[in-house]
Amino acid sequence: MHGPAWVGWLLVLLGAAAGVYCLARARTGPVAQRGEARGEALMALGMAAMAWPLAPPSWSPWLFTAVFGTAGLWALARRHLHHAVGALAMAYMAVAMVVPSQQPGHTGQMGQMGHLGTMEPMAQMGQAGGASGAAAMAHTVPGGVPLLTGLLLVYFTGYVLAAGVRLVPAAGAVSGEAVAGGPVADEPVAGGPTAVAGSGVLRACRVAMGIGMLAMLLAL
Repeated sequence: MHGPAWVGWLLVLLGAAAGVYCLARARTGPVAQRGEARGEALMALGMAAMAWPLAPPSWSPWLFTAVFGTAGLWALARRHLHHAVGALAMAYMAVAMVVPSQQPGHTGQMGQMGHLGTMEPMAQMGQAGGASGAAAMAHTVPGGVPLLTGLLLVYFTGYVLAAGVRLVPAAGAVSGEAVAGGPVADEPVAGGPTAVAGSGVLRACRVAMGIGMLAMLLAL
């Protein structure tokens, strides 16, 4: 993936923080939320690993593809559609990390065209511009399939907006009822305020990871 290194480090911190919290929720949270928390932890820690700005091992994209492809199929089998889309999107980005490195044919052919010319100055200009042209095009040619990347961008943009809109009124309604002494005081929610706060933080982690997915897709 392309982009400045500081963006990669921000994604690493975001994914690591969300992953650690989701792992804690998977151990101490309500039983009904532990499965979702484990799935969110896998996605968050995988995001942190894929966004690592230092040079990864050559085999790491294939490992990411296998792990997230399996996780996506498992989520589809359990009918967790959002987890399935997220895991398969991670697998797609992992494949895109490898495929662009196997597509330098255009730049290589352009570098060789200088040798086919009949005039020696033209040949020298082709040789001098071959390396710089290849370096420039390596950063401008997008990875992956543009149509699929665009569809994923639309999906995660809609998810972040919808989840964010649902998150803010829910927090305001709970705090307003608590101040007014309404049903929150008379009918406590199962698990107490800690469970309500933890559920809200978990939803906020999902929104943050959706934003991280958008950043990674834009960096392809």
